[in-house]
Amino acid sequence: MSEFDETYDFIIVGSGAGSMCAALVMRKTGKTVLIIEKTALIGGTTAKSGGVMWVPNNPFMKRDGIPDSPEQALAYLDSVTGASENAPGATRERRIAYVEQSPRMIDFLLHSGIKLDRAKYWPDYYDDQPGGSKAGRTVVAQLFNINELGPWKDKLRPGFLNFAATLEETLRLKTYKQSWSGKALMLKVGLRTMFTRLLGKRMISSGAALQGRMLQAALKAGVAFSLETPVQELVESNGAITGVLAQKDGKPWRVGAKLGVLINAGGFARNQEMRDQYQPGTNVNWSNAAEGDTGEMIREMMRHGAAIGQMEEMVGFQTTTSPGIETDYVKPPGQGLTAAPHAILVDQSGVRYQNEGGSYMAYCKGMLERNKTVPAVPSWAILDSQFLRNYMLGNSMPGTKKPKAWYEQNYLRKADSLEALAAQINIPPATLQATVQRFNGFVAANNDEDFKRGARAYDNWLGDPYHKPSATLGSIAEAPFYAVPMVPGDVGTYGGVVTDVTGRVLREDGSVIPGLYATGVSTASVMGRFYPGAGASIGPAMTWGYISARHAAGVNS
Repeated sequence: MSEFDETYDFIIVGSGAGSMCAALVMRKTGKTVLIIEKTALIGGTTAKSGGVMWVPNNPFMKRDGIPDSPEQALAYLDSVTGASENAPGATRERRIAYVEQSPRMIDFLLHSGIKLDRAKYWPDYYDDQPGGSKAGRTVVAQLFNINELGPWKDKLRPGFLNFAATLEETLRLKTYKQSWSGKALMLKVGLRTMFTRLLGKRMISSGAALQGRMLQAALKAGVAFSLETPVQELVESNGAITGVLAQKDGKPWRVGAKLGVLINAGGFARNQEMRDQYQPGTNVNWSNAAEGDTGEMIREMMRHGAAIGQMEEMVGFQTTTSPGIETDYVKPPGQGLTAAPHAILVDQSGVRYQNEGGSYMAYCKGMLERNKTVPAVPSWAILDSQFLRNYMLGNSMPGTKKPKAWYEQNYLRKADSLEALAAQINIPPATLQATVQRFNGFVAANNDEDFKRGARAYDNWLGDPYHKPSATLGSIAEAPFYAVPMVPGDVGTYGGVVTDVTGRVLREDGSVIPGLYATGVSTASVMGRFYPGAGASIGPAMTWGYISARHAAGVNS
């Protein structure tokens, strides 16, 4: 180790949630650990996200009497992710490991002082499949007072909910025009935000709250951090990874790792060259991933012989490209936009081609697949006045008054008839009219014969619970009519290096690269080519951070 400037027991590249989970495990065993982050902010894409973890059979489900078991969870994963083809990250052995270890990871975090809870109702995305849970298996962090971080609070990557509301509450706020309970919730959140600020607290939510709590625990445990320190190479000695070569303060910095190096540096969502190679038709400007998500650590692991898999996959997150999207910290979401009543999605020929509810990953995959035969990127969300009065569009509140720039820049199209709207967006008027007429027939029968929208609990969860008889099916009948473009955005890529059940990186021949571990979206996901529920990225990232650190530290029990 004499060739190194410094040496730690364990080095972690990247500062997402899986990194800090691994660091806490290492510190519990008395080992030294360094987290290296190339950007100026800690938290990765996790901090920008909803910060939810999909964890089956978690302790909060047991507390609340929600039925689940390892057998039920495995049946669900076998049914959903087991359908993946050519997905080396999603072997049944890894699925079993996830079902067994993810609840233990949650127990470890709770014992480490991380305050978590379950979302009270967040259905699995394929809840109609064997083992699916309608109540959901999603775990979230409790609200966090960022002022507790002291001088470190300015080093935490900001989230998108900087007021005193949980993510679940925020999702329920969309119904404030439909119900008194929604209005009461808005008042409750407003009073809570005001009261906590009067007490000198600055409450944050979602992914930033999770990462704030993880950072606080890591600092307390004595984890070392080095920011603005890009890793340039993995150092290999006698076939094993023994450290990293990084750039610190403009100078080379060689750091040794006695027990190994864990890569949790994100995927390649911000690297257009890699996207063109592996995910043609997608665009970095549609991504919500953090700016450091540029893929160089995946390529560096490949340079050392790592096998890769599932590189074509991304965690699609449908996005509506309103003016200003290029600079928006979080892109205006489209999740649920076309799953709300009085809305559908059509391709550029005016034809509806998929269930507008369901998994956002499946939604964007459907859009890209359709685009191979019929132009569908962008597709068009078709809305009527009922939608605009009652539901959010992009980042705007319900109501027909929308920003002037939306019309001036041809983002929001408006017309007094469907035929006139079709002419504006270059769709055959007769086709759009027929599509809407057919959909309205399904609404009247309360049965989507084409795509079964509304048949799953999750479809309805995305809609409006106060809209009867269906939470998601509503006629498109009231002029004026509107259209906005939808694109296959994402919250990150979903493929990377192939790892075994302990998180060790594998070569093409299946052998292990000694000393090298990986987790998060730097790896080929255990979920294969599907997204079974909210938190199916962060849950595995944290779980294999936990597993990898225990393996490297020699903890077997």
